[in-house]
Amino acid sequence: MAIQKLSFAPGIDREGTAYDSEGGWFDCNLVRFRAGRPEKFGGWEAQPSTATKIEYLGTVRALHNWIANDGTKFLGLGSNLKYYIYDTSAFNDITPIRNTTAAGDVTFAKVGNGDATITVTDTDHGCVLNDFVTFSGAVSLGGNITAAVLNQEYQVSEIVNANSFRIEAKDTSGNAVLANSSDTGNGGSNTVGAYQINVGLDVFVAGVGYGASTWGGGGWGGSSTLSSVNQLRLWTHDNFGQNLIINPRGGQIYRWQPSSGVGTRATLLSAIGGANKVPTKGLQVITSETDRHLIVLGADPLSGGNRTGVVDPMLVAFSDQENELQFEPLTTNTAGSVRLSSGSQIVGGVKSRQEIVIFTDTSVYSMQFVGPPFTFAVNLIDNSTGLIGPKAAVTAPGGVYFMSYDSFYVYSGGVQKLSCSVKNYVFRDDENGLNVNQAYKVFGFTNKEHNEVGWFYPSKKEGVNDNEEINRYVIYNYATNIWYYGQLVRTAWLDSGVESFPQAVGAPYLYEHETGFNDDGSEMTGVFIESSDLDLGDGESFAFLSKIIPDIKFIESGNLKMITKQRNYPGDSLAQTSSSVISPTTQQAFIRSRGRQFVLRLESNDGDSGNNDVGWRLGATRLDLRTDGRR
Repeated sequence: MAIQKLSFAPGIDREGTAYDSEGGWFDCNLVRFRAGRPEKFGGWEAQPSTATKIEYLGTVRALHNWIANDGTKFLGLGSNLKYYIYDTSAFNDITPIRNTTAAGDVTFAKVGNGDATITVTDTDHGCVLNDFVTFSGAVSLGGNITAAVLNQEYQVSEIVNANSFRIEAKDTSGNAVLANSSDTGNGGSNTVGAYQINVGLDVFVAGVGYGASTWGGGGWGGSSTLSSVNQLRLWTHDNFGQNLIINPRGGQIYRWQPSSGVGTRATLLSAIGGANKVPTKGLQVITSETDRHLIVLGADPLSGGNRTGVVDPMLVAFSDQENELQFEPLTTNTAGSVRLSSGSQIVGGVKSRQEIVIFTDTSVYSMQFVGPPFTFAVNLIDNSTGLIGPKAAVTAPGGVYFMSYDSFYVYSGGVQKLSCSVKNYVFRDDENGLNVNQAYKVFGFTNKEHNEVGWFYPSKKEGVNDNEEINRYVIYNYATNIWYYGQLVRTAWLDSGVESFPQAVGAPYLYEHETGFNDDGSEMTGVFIESSDLDLGDGESFAFLSKIIPDIKFIESGNLKMITKQRNYPGDSLAQTSSSVISPTTQQAFIRSRGRQFVLRLESNDGDSGNNDVGWRLGATRLDLRTDGRR
């Protein structure tokens, strides 16, 4: 008998081959390491926790939560279609209004009898496909298209030209309403249209030339300048006091006040009474909390005493202290601006200890408050690497961790490349590797309960929106300096703090994470961990595996599946030789497997009846492995 205790090195190692990584773990999904031992991920539950799940519209790529002065908790969610305030019970639409027409500017006309399509005429409407507009004051067209049908929110289904677009008539429950022969009117002379800001793209389009916009958003063969409409919709948001400042990347800046209630929409910051020289556009808003300045990264500059309305992608503008409405630099205030020089565009910024770390596409800057007359000192820290996407940097113990186009880094006074045992796996050119064409979707996150920083990223693997959407994650445990990865569709994440558990979004739901061990009440599928190849000595002899003595801690009653695979040479395909169900009472599992190299795989057997909420942690499992002959 040759009983061997398995003492695998923690973390996943994919920098070499499965045989080269002997003594470690080679592959996993929805498994983390605690104190060096693998365990199943915590589960998640859709919020709010009601019998009927509540959905939001679009793909959310930004989350921000805070507590108002009266103790009310709020969560801001920015999607490519809307901006919501979640108040623990509902998603409240606060998307800003870009234009409200005068009464009578809007008219309607049916396309045909038995058709729900309605043509809306409004000169220079400014819509792009999928925009939202709310009509009021309209009267019936005379038949099925009643006033109640017309006077509600609609999404633009087709752009006809600059003066007209189409919608699909519906009742208040969302069911299609077909026009009839009596629908001959135009809605009357009192119709008002309230247009929400243009929707953004749900896919990254490189450059600003042909194709860099929504369909129907520009002339055939034309190009466009950088804006919130022709780029992937990425909201940024931060608090100035209890008020929320929001900004769609490349677009205008807005403010929402909790005191106004969730039934009110965000308003344009530059249009608020007392506003002076407020940037009209920006790439990101961020608040310097210790000194109370509102900072706009990538602001439109002042020219001739006015804002140009065109983003300068390297300009940093900041308000007067304690006043988010005052941006005019005066000798009597601390407002001002500074233009960065290294790089072509500010990609993003994050708050750290006593500083704001700003990333361009090629460089890293530190922005620190120094007081009058300069207000802020902005210093170039590193010009050898940049940020892969606006959401790809996070602050955690040890510094600011970020993902670039070639590796992972940490900034803690200086920039250092992290040693990464899965770097080749994440950045390689195959189906599991990063889809660099959609790199702006990368979302960095922290899970402080487990000492983790990580990144959700879109891979080239088919199955999620033609390879364009986030479908994988990679995690760095900064306490133990190890890496692991897996598959999970989450487009934005917030760590615990305001709420007791992390929150994340995966269209079309908001989830609370690390609750139980299931997928929103259903089984968590695809959970596994697989070892690198094992052998006796240097694999010069065949070995016979006859028994496994498991050491597994179960949380709740359930079972796991332990699978053994073997091959004779590193170039051979793995062949499964045994599969054993392991329960809390299993003492040993008898198997018969012969080969030079063995692989051990552990899978959650969640599909079994009554076994969809089982947590587990692997201990020191032992094998009965002895030298054997070829036959």
